[in-house]
Amino acid sequence: MSIKLHLTAAALLVLAGCANDPAPTEQLRLTEQAVEQARAVGATDEQQPFKQAHDKLQQVRASMADQAYKQARMQAEQAELDARLAEAQVLTAKSQEQIDLQNARIKRLRKQLEE
Repeated sequence: MSIKLHLTAAALLVLAGCANDPAPTEQLRLTEQAVEQARAVGATDEQQPFKQAHDKLQQVRASMADQAYKQARMQAEQAELDARLAEAQVLTAKSQEQIDLQNARIKRLRKQLEE
């Protein structure tokens, strides 16, 4: 009876070992691209989401080195979203600057037409 129990336990351990998460190399690549894209549009560490993305990316690399792939995948997904948020914030701010500039020009033109 005890041999069957040991064999069952061993089989379960083997199956659990096979169920480990694979290395999230594709997610890591996507995250790195998102961080670089955010940096390319002007995101800096002064922005909280970009700093968080950058910090989480470093944690992802450490988790990958430790083969903690599930944790690495979750951190990479979070870092990608943080980087995309930082990019969106930069682009929104740039768009708002353009809108403000155009509104100022319209206002000047209206004043000129009133004169």
